[in-house]
Amino acid sequence: MSMEPLLELRHLHVGIPARRGTVGIVRDVSLKILPGEAFGLVGESGSGKSLTALSMIRLLKRPLAITEGQILFKGKDLRGLSERAMRDLRGDRIAMIFQEPMTALNPLATVGRQIAEMFVLHQGKSWDEAHKLAIDALASVKVPAPEQRVKAYPFQMSGGMRQRVMIAIALACNPDLLIADEPTTALDVTVQAEVLKLIAELCAARGTAVLLISHDLGVIANMCQRVGVMYAGRLVEERDTYDLFATPRHPYTKGLLGALPRLGSRHDHGRQRLVDIDSLITDKESLTQEFCFQPRNAERNAHLRAKAPGSGGRP
Repeated sequence: MSMEPLLELRHLHVGIPARRGTVGIVRDVSLKILPGEAFGLVGESGSGKSLTALSMIRLLKRPLAITEGQILFKGKDLRGLSERAMRDLRGDRIAMIFQEPMTALNPLATVGRQIAEMFVLHQGKSWDEAHKLAIDALASVKVPAPEQRVKAYPFQMSGGMRQRVMIAIALACNPDLLIADEPTTALDVTVQAEVLKLIAELCAARGTAVLLISHDLGVIANMCQRVGVMYAGRLVEERDTYDLFATPRHPYTKGLLGALPRLGSRHDHGRQRLVDIDSLITDKESLTQEFCFQPRNAERNAHLRAKAPGSGGRP
């Protein structure tokens, strides 16, 4: 695997204009995704994972805007490209699978038309050629009877089949990078496993790098070589997957891993409550601080309580 990054974020900031400057949402995020690798991004809802991904392909909706930083794709800063150049890039070299396929797909067009459009727009194929390629694309994602399914509308397909259509659209042009934002949301467990296995197999076969955004740490552990952990708009830890799960460094990462149920733990240790992360982010000012997780850090707070006067610990 080449060590030159395929995509690199350098000190990315995303914010919303306000009366007194800008309210930061994503803060100083820097990361690298190498060609052909699977990179996982985890964190609780609202931590900035999806906004970071949308920033990569410049799909932020106003008033959100990138305020600082660089987005380098194969060494070229995407912030300097025109909107037309970005449209040519999206779907061709960088593709994205969104959380909910029913809202991402056009309900008024057949799935075959929506897949074929990728070949027409990005590869200059005729509609007849593109229609045949759409059938092949559906077959590649293991949709049964693809010759008939190309004529179906999204509402005529199950959630799992719609997500397969989204994968077919995303991989139609063999992109260099696939961004998968919670690709198994609202799918049952068995279908989730099938969809994730399909993404992994197709991307490995094509040499496509994957940015996988997920709340499921088990999925990240199985699919990704490296993991980034986001909290309150910051990337608080980034390491090889095995090292991160074996020896987490940041207290937030420890909290996420501690909240995971473990098979056999009741048999070995008896009935125990799962570890939780206390309270919510409520102090807006703390979001601008480097150590904004401190108020929720269970280890630190227990240490402070032990040292408090009258606690039995040293003052």
